[in-house]
Amino acid sequence: MSGASRKFLRHGLSRTRAGSDFKTMNPTLRLFSLFLGLTLLASCQHSNNSTTTADRKAKKIVLKMAHNGNERHPFQKGFEEFKRSLEVETEKAAEVQVFPSAQLGSEQEATQMVKLGLIAASASTTAGGLATSVPEAELFNLPFLFRDLDHCYRVIDGPIGQGLARVIEQKLNCLVLGYWFSGIRNVWNSKRPVRVPADLKGIKLRVMASPLLIETFNTLGAQATPMAFGELYSALQTRVVDGGETDYLDLLYERFYEVTKYVSLTNHMYVVTALIFSRKVYDRLPPGVQAAVLKAGRASVAAEREAMDTLSASALRELKARGLQFVEVEGDLFREYVQPVYEKNAGKVGGLALIDKVINY
Repeated sequence: MSGASRKFLRHGLSRTRAGSDFKTMNPTLRLFSLFLGLTLLASCQHSNNSTTTADRKAKKIVLKMAHNGNERHPFQKGFEEFKRSLEVETEKAAEVQVFPSAQLGSEQEATQMVKLGLIAASASTTAGGLATSVPEAELFNLPFLFRDLDHCYRVIDGPIGQGLARVIEQKLNCLVLGYWFSGIRNVWNSKRPVRVPADLKGIKLRVMASPLLIETFNTLGAQATPMAFGELYSALQTRVVDGGETDYLDLLYERFYEVTKYVSLTNHMYVVTALIFSRKVYDRLPPGVQAAVLKAGRASVAAEREAMDTLSASALRELKARGLQFVEVEGDLFREYVQPVYEKNAGKVGGLALIDKVINY
């Protein structure tokens, strides 16, 4: 590898979500830079390690996987279980490398990297990595769609969820190994308690890059402001936005409690996350490793969901201890306000009949 290539890779593959000049690039240029860096890495590994047929057969398979949670997040627990299972099943003929904290790029960028075969897998939420590429995934982003977590799991693990998985696979050239869960989202801000939709008027609220989510909060009266998750803390510090909407883990782990005060228990969204695996990478794997990938995917689902449940309960206790004010809301009034969102978006998510089927499942 040339000195210039080494310098590029050190710069390009060592970023963290804390921010760097890289994040100010045009998104297209940023994805191209990631593509170039990983291509250089793969090329150099090939040229250094594949001199004979025997060497190529003996070469360990390395699978790179990315997510935007930090090392304490349930996503990390899920990928750690994937790694453990796969490496045991393949007797370490395959190795998993996990890159947390958006080290390889944003959630949207990681999703595209899976599609292109630049990395093996990523955790792509329906409201983050999937929403802009798979409009049908917005079905699970409809506000107040699920009654509780059991209802959510029945839907995503059943025929409705499997039907969506086939659409995701087709549009992203991937396999959906299962659905993870990324928490129940609530609105929080530093200006005032929010109990009814009118309380959101004038509040600049960071939301994920889901067109439907943006429309939802604009309908509720907020100024919905999509931005990369890694930029949110500084945006709160500088008052670019007044608040956001996350689950308890992000509120705690990203220290948003330092720059906010009121948490409204809207429970407006249960964040469904697809564990996607690149079809291009999968098709190059030996049959035994392919089988191990499918098994590891199933194992990771159970581990990630269990971690989310345990860590969310612990995070809520800690947030209360840190003095945040938790506010009950008039849920029926919020649901009434967003009915036009259902009607306007029904066509792209499968129709009102499918929405009703989810609600009553």
